[in-house]
Amino acid sequence: MKKFATVSLIAAAAFGLAACSSHAQNESAEAANAVAADVANTTDAALGSIDNATDNALSAIDNAAADATDAAGNTLTNAGEALKK
Repeated sequence: MKKFATVSLIAAAAFGLAACSSHAQNESAEAANAVAADVANTTDAALGSIDNATDNALSAIDNAAADATDAAGNTLTNAGEALKK
């Protein structure tokens, strides 16, 4: 939220300077480009974090399913052995 507020303030300042001169317009464009790059980088980082979290969750589910299958198999084996006695 703080980044959004900062980005908004920078953008507002950049647009305010745009009316001053061509030099100010160039600086405004550079500031806008920097803001856009920062937003893109932040978005990419967030998506990477989401992808990693999803991969970790799916791996945990796979491991839990494998453990449950092994436990069920062991229980059936033990039950079969008990019936043989």
